[in-house]
Amino acid sequence: MSGIFLQLLASAPSTSVDVSYFVMAGGGGGGYLSSSTQGHGGGGGGGHQISSATLDKGTSYTVTVGAGGAGDTAGSDSTFNSLTSTGGGEGSRSRTTPGGDGGSGGGGSAGGAGAGVGGSGTVGQGNDGGDALSAGGEGGGGGGGGADTAGANASGSPPSGGNGGNGLDANSVTGTITKYGGGGGGGSSLATRGSGGTGGGGDGADSSTDAQDGTVNTGGGGGGDAADRDVEGSGGSGVVIIRTLATAASTTGSPTLTTDGSYNIYTYTGSGSITF
Repeated sequence: MSGIFLQLLASAPSTSVDVSYFVMAGGGGGGYLSSSTQGHGGGGGGGHQISSATLDKGTSYTVTVGAGGAGDTAGSDSTFNSLTSTGGGEGSRSRTTPGGDGGSGGGGSAGGAGAGVGGSGTVGQGNDGGDALSAGGEGGGGGGGGADTAGANASGSPPSGGNGGNGLDANSVTGTITKYGGGGGGGSSLATRGSGGTGGGGDGADSSTDAQDGTVNTGGGGGGDAADRDVEGSGGSGVVIIRTLATAASTTGSPTLTTDGSYNIYTYTGSGSITF
């Protein structure tokens, strides 16, 4: 009887599923005010986390994909399986106000009378934003922090905007090298605008070009505004990606299903749920 019992136990269907997953929050919006501040900070990239877990079959797990922040607004958090990634910090809107804290920090802004500092990133999720610089009566905004590197400080005279920090790839989950969470570039009214970091960060503005938005579903930060442009970049929305050998019994939110060898990869560009 003991042999039959062990055989039945070995053939019993599994009640759990092993998954790995990547959770990317929305990027922060670039800084904007009026022409009294000449270079605004880029928005920080969204916070990221990579983890693994054993999930119960028959249980519905909620997926929340954070939105990117509009100008002067932090990005929204993304969550899966009780893991939360923090939205990117907003670019500073004033030379007396630091960039916003977040998954990655937003860049500082500058004017003729002073310059602000970059915001702080969340440890393990992102990096700090760059500082602004005021020189010769003009200012350049700092770059927003990225998921992999910090945002660059503004530099020069007149100051150029700092470049956004670079994002990172999540190929251990996605199976492909795609960057996420780049910081937005800082704006500059009389010099070179900062470039957005790899991974969806938007370029900052200069005297003739508007700031760019962060790329959707990368968590990239928006570019910072410059004097007289009055158009800051919005942050890009986040993404949640789940990798598993199992096949989902049901999903909501219309995730995209791709494969990497024997693995199924569920990519959520909007909120939903998954049940195995």
